[in-house]
Amino acid sequence: MKITKSRGLLALAIYLLLVGLDDLLKLNLGQFSVVVPILALVAGVLILIGR
Repeated sequence: MKITKSRGLLALAIYLLLVGLDDLLKLNLGQFSVVVPILALVAGVLILIGR
């Protein structure tokens, strides 16, 4: 399996994993719950500018 070199897609993958695990396992991310929306914004911006 190859890991993508695109930072935007990598950030999106991490975001999707966090959201999926949070819903599936009913995790309480506490302080990290602030990180998830920020990560989504960063991923969106990086994908839009093509990085």
